[in-house]
Amino acid sequence: MNLLEKFPNIKILKDEPLSKYTYTKTGGKADYLVFPKDRFQVESIVNFVKDQQLALTVLGNASNLIVKDGGIRGVVIMMTEMKSMRRIDSNTLEAESGASLIKLTHLALDHSLTGLEFACGIPGSIGGAVYMNAGAYGGEVKDVIDEVDVISRDGLIKTFKNPDCHFSYRHSIFQEQNDLILSVRFKLQAGDAALIKEEMDHLTHLRQSKQPLEYPSCGSVFKRPEGYYTGKLIQDAGLQGHRIGGAEVSKKHAGFIVNVDNATATDYTDLIAFIQATIWKKNQVRLETEVRIIGEDVD
Repeated sequence: MNLLEKFPNIKILKDEPLSKYTYTKTGGKADYLVFPKDRFQVESIVNFVKDQQLALTVLGNASNLIVKDGGIRGVVIMMTEMKSMRRIDSNTLEAESGASLIKLTHLALDHSLTGLEFACGIPGSIGGAVYMNAGAYGGEVKDVIDEVDVISRDGLIKTFKNPDCHFSYRHSIFQEQNDLILSVRFKLQAGDAALIKEEMDHLTHLRQSKQPLEYPSCGSVFKRPEGYYTGKLIQDAGLQGHRIGGAEVSKKHAGFIVNVDNATATDYTDLIAFIQATIWKKNQVRLETEVRIIGEDVD
């Protein structure tokens, strides 16, 4: 049965270029791109995909992501329509997986709740932030997560407490289990709104002054290797400004690769591989990607 006919009330796009959605402005087409509005629509799609034995890929807002130029087969769910957030008790905020992490930090500020200031400039979704255990400026989302509601690929709704999520540096259990994150509850602390805003303003200034926000990028490309700073390794290797196709190692921050001239995803992955090979040759340090790379190569 045709997906579009089966779910006329859900926004579904066929053969949709993912370059329209990724922060790098690169990536091939999705066979079907689905935008569910609530967990019931997610459940319906997941069960249909399971029954039809189709491939299923889940995206947040595609910020720390590279989709290869061959695109993604099967069904791609994009959670960006599931973006509600609210305060559910004095110190707890709840957000759906497609909600903006940055907007959640402002909701926390509105309620004088502290603990999320570090995330005020992270341009990811709530689900993506949990999946990657996103962090910045000494903080990680694992420090403030209470519970995570998910749906399994078999259509079962489950709740994970913080210890069940097996958080570590840029890692969570969801990278292994492939559950779809539906919503998250954050446990924060009462704070002083003026101090919270001061810290958020300070971190926003740092980010704007140091990161190449004027170009499309996938954010921080590599994990920090133990005992080193990634940006300094790349900078010391003389790679700032190095370009393959339209992808360039940022001259402003060597940990970023920016799209300066209609780059393709292949330009990105080729440049990543070149950086990794160069740093290994010069320093015998293996750079692991923080950015998630998915999809198929061009035939």
